[in-house]
Amino acid sequence: MKTQKVFGAFIILAMVLGACATSTPEPTVAPTEVPVEPTAMPEPTAIPEPEPMDIVDTAVADGRFETLVAAVQAAGLVDALKAEGPLTVFAPTDDAFAALPEGTLEALLADTQP
Repeated sequence: MKTQKVFGAFIILAMVLGACATSTPEPTVAPTEVPVEPTAMPEPTAIPEPEPMDIVDTAVADGRFETLVAAVQAAGLVDALKAEGPLTVFAPTDDAFAALPEGTLEALLADTQP
């Protein structure tokens, strides 16, 4: 008899839980498609090629080679460095010239002047 009561309680519990469960899934709504119009891409604008610069113009434009430019001018080498190349210059910056012992730069520049 005790087994029948436990079994009956189990059946009632199963019925209650079964009644709470949903048997039909919620309907899903399909997304609607919105047509997308292609947009015209703007025409690319041509970037102008920069004018080629010679060694002297490059050193002046950079701003870190004022001492070198002064030395090139003092030595009369501006025209030579503006000539068609190929030319290569290993150029020390103003900081490098500033690291020279005092008076060295002035002596070097004095030797180049006529």
